[in-house]
Amino acid sequence: MWFASRVLSSLAVLVVVSALLFALTRLTPLSPARIVLGTDATVEQIHEFERDRGLDRALPAQYAAWVAQLPRSGFGASYITGRSIDLELRESLPVTVELVVATFLLTLAGAIPLGLIAGLTEDRWPDHLIRVLSLMAVSVPGFWLALILIRVFAVRLGWVPPIGITPLAEGWHAHLASLVLPALSIALYYIGALSRLMRASVIEILGQDYVRTAHALGLRRSLVARYVVKNALPPFVSVAGMSFGYMFGWAIIIELVFNIPGLSRALLTAITQRDYPMIQATVLVVTVMFILSNLAADLIQRLINPRLRHA
Repeated sequence: MWFASRVLSSLAVLVVVSALLFALTRLTPLSPARIVLGTDATVEQIHEFERDRGLDRALPAQYAAWVAQLPRSGFGASYITGRSIDLELRESLPVTVELVVATFLLTLAGAIPLGLIAGLTEDRWPDHLIRVLSLMAVSVPGFWLALILIRVFAVRLGWVPPIGITPLAEGWHAHLASLVLPALSIALYYIGALSRLMRASVIEILGQDYVRTAHALGLRRSLVARYVVKNALPPFVSVAGMSFGYMFGWAIIIELVFNIPGLSRALLTAITQRDYPMIQATVLVVTVMFILSNLAADLIQRLINPRLRHA
């Protein structure tokens, strides 16, 4: 029952976002026909272009037709290139997803141990050091950090390629090396933010009566720490799930800096050319990723928190 209601609410959010997105992309006074046909196009040619693509109909009718075509023909074809949008997404989306997944794994590998160490050593030098580093991490803009990383590790040291993603066909090592700098440019911010959250959660759990009782009974510190981590994870999982969705927005910016052929290139080209179907498809795909990440976080929370399962 809970899962069904959660799925229905997610679908409702998706419908609202798609409707708003559809309306916003059509607020611009300039028709895409001007870009496709050129400035010398006649009024008759523009009207014919808009009639063929349904742009001359009322906005609700356009939206209904667009939704009706999704199950049959997907997102359709680009106004500008005439190429299938589904094919464009199949080429660009995996690149962005791979970058976001690498960023998320790097974030978890940094935020959980750092937050745990800081929480277990509250007000001692490891805690102070981690708090200072996390504050610096959340204060540095990602695009500026990306440029610094390129200059140091790619240009000066030559450890990794400065731009692009090396194809997997050239080897796992080269492929993963090309992902390090883009993923790190996004991950450092989230490592700083989530490690602070993990620290606060660990400190709160350490102050609970059952933890003090466990220490008083002489239980092993490793055993107590394991239970502390388990009980500190639910709020961390919730925010980490939302962060995974937000990483897609960051990835679009970082892809531009590193010239990665992901969703950013497709989206910016579509915005520049007023390619409505491509804009709608790209933003809607990112929205779906955000909704799925939040749904997955809720499911994981119910798995690790018995109180939610039996609520």
